[in-house]
Amino acid sequence: MKNAQKPDHISLGVLLNWLKDGRFVIPDFQREFEWQPRDIRDLMRSIFLDYYIGSLLLWKGKTENFNTLSCESIYGHNGSDNRQHIVLDGQQRLTAIYYAFVAPNKPLPKRSNRCFYYVRIDRFMAKEYDEAFNYQFPSKHWLKIFDDTSAQFAMHVFPLSVVGAGGWDLPNWVQGYEKFWLEKKSEATTAGDSETAKVADLHVEDAREFGEHLRSLTEQYQVSYVELDEDLGLDKVCDIFTQINSKGVRLDVFDLINALLKPRNLQLKQMWRDASSRLEFVETGKMNVYILQVISILKQSYCSPKYLYFLLPGEAKPVRDPDGTRRKEVLIPNAEAFEKQWHHAVDTLEKAINLLRHPQEFGVTSSKYLPYVSILPVFAALQSYVKTLPAESRLHAQRKIRYWYWASVFTNRYSGSVESTSARDFISLKAWFNDGAAEPALIQEFKTRFKTLDLRREVNRGSSLYNGIFNLLVMQEARDWITGNIPQYGDLDDHHIVPVAWGNKHLKGKAIHSILNRTPLTAATNRHVIKERLPNAYLPELIKANGQEAVQAILESHFISPTAQAILLRDPFTSEDFEAFIAERQRTVQQAIENLLIKERLDLSPQLRELDERIEKVELGLRKLIDSVFEGDLSLVPPKVKDKSNERIQRALKKNAALNPDDYETLAARLEFFDLRELQDCMITKSLWPKFEPYFANKNALNGKFDQLAELRNSIRHSRAVNEIAQKEGEAAVIWFQTVLAK
Repeated sequence: MKNAQKPDHISLGVLLNWLKDGRFVIPDFQREFEWQPRDIRDLMRSIFLDYYIGSLLLWKGKTENFNTLSCESIYGHNGSDNRQHIVLDGQQRLTAIYYAFVAPNKPLPKRSNRCFYYVRIDRFMAKEYDEAFNYQFPSKHWLKIFDDTSAQFAMHVFPLSVVGAGGWDLPNWVQGYEKFWLEKKSEATTAGDSETAKVADLHVEDAREFGEHLRSLTEQYQVSYVELDEDLGLDKVCDIFTQINSKGVRLDVFDLINALLKPRNLQLKQMWRDASSRLEFVETGKMNVYILQVISILKQSYCSPKYLYFLLPGEAKPVRDPDGTRRKEVLIPNAEAFEKQWHHAVDTLEKAINLLRHPQEFGVTSSKYLPYVSILPVFAALQSYVKTLPAESRLHAQRKIRYWYWASVFTNRYSGSVESTSARDFISLKAWFNDGAAEPALIQEFKTRFKTLDLRREVNRGSSLYNGIFNLLVMQEARDWITGNIPQYGDLDDHHIVPVAWGNKHLKGKAIHSILNRTPLTAATNRHVIKERLPNAYLPELIKANGQEAVQAILESHFISPTAQAILLRDPFTSEDFEAFIAERQRTVQQAIENLLIKERLDLSPQLRELDERIEKVELGLRKLIDSVFEGDLSLVPPKVKDKSNERIQRALKKNAALNPDDYETLAARLEFFDLRELQDCMITKSLWPKFEPYFANKNALNGKFDQLAELRNSIRHSRAVNEIAQKEGEAAVIWFQTVLAK
């Protein structure tokens, strides 16, 4: 029988030589090379980390077949042709390898410029693999770097084209890199800079290890292929190709782990079939992988494919202890332990999804309104971890998780590569759960960025901002416009306030579809109240039937302010009126983000939420009064109060490099860092009381009102139960202060 299939393998170094030699050609019926720059980068990452990249299917060619199939060289190849193999499966991978390692002077498809690929050696040696591999399009800055080896050495940038050049280029580059950092070490030692010398010495060691890795990579990394006999009929070859591309299923990490678990008597696919119905609320094809990622995050704080491999029962993971000692750790000892971890991860994801679905917790009433599917593994893992904390710590930990979640939503944190982000967030939040740890930088970014959100542009359901606003409206308990009741959430959808038909006639682009012109409404309300009519037609009917006060209360639950309502009632209603409405609702929604999320009032009952806002206004009024009475003179502030505020300002400056110390030179600015009791001290100190006596008359009465206000304020802010007496006394103190400040 004819030997029609010849399985074999080839080293990376030989493969590169064959590619440069023009041995591989592409038949005309293949699709064009279409990988994105990031796809090429990910393949390079897989090769450097010794991952299996799949097998190639090649047909041993001859002139007749080359001509019949109109074969062409691999994209970017510009050397002489030495045609030997027709690529039936693997064109994208082979072309990506050629493009990254050889760096031909040719733009990527649908791009105007070529692309350079490189490895950051320092990140690679630190095992920060998600950041180690990257690419750059040419710019004046990067062209200079790619032409200057000294600049490459200084920035730890290793161009992959050095591998493709072959010969002595590779060892010479590595030797040059090592020599560069040896000289830096010598210079630092001579200057007595031991810290810099220590860092340089680490780079010298990295250079040697990286060079050894490159040598091993080019000589020992194997790419498997199957070669079809050159005399195999063309019809059979085409049939094989068709079967591969129409019925073949791409191998993903779940399939790989499933295959590796079978010898251990674990049927992962069946385990997934048993679990899938419990997680079907979220519409994604990656939920089976997310289960593995939850296990990985909880076991090793990572969730990328490389680290998933170490979830295999009995597989040892290399670990480096803080003292530099290297050892191996078995994360999951046996099949029984893996199955237990799997079931725990499924339970954890199910509970996390139910928590997200809860209308008062996160407001995801439908899978289509989940801001990020990719945030699920780390969100679930955090929920699981919190359960291991002492009972008295869990309340604050959950509060911090909510803060992190909403900060992620409104900063688009999980819109790109998420594996390394998930790992970093899990580690930083675990540290933040301990009261001594600093607040993650993400939180400060959220506090700043929400003020600049352009919600008018959010027109596509599915974006994190669009869905986040919709979730917030659900959590706000936006009421039905017909009944005034909180509707059944399964019946909610995001309907237009100003109808689409009007927008298509009077507005440009997709402005009518902005989330600012949408709100959670039932199908019945949309069908029987709005009916493609303008608000100036249907709102008067609601007001006539239910009264202005009742309708306004309902609209405010949808973040539609009285000002916005007045705009909607304008007749005629023009495109300028629409823009005015959108601007007002933008302001109201941003105010809600600050009020409910930044100031964390979302967890309060509506009554306590209103009380907390009133208390805040009293504090602001007291600060303004002190600044006025002191006439901006910082020297009048009691020393202890001044010292405490200075400490808080310094902590804030350390947390956020964007803050300017000069902005905190005035008394008005520093008063932002005074707590309620410190405001009290500024007034009742013996030498200062005469300045405030005309306002408050009686010092004892003032102290009593501060006590009542502080008791209510602290109970609300620290999530303590507020008893009826404390609430009534606190409310009375608020009214008293409001009356005094109004004078």
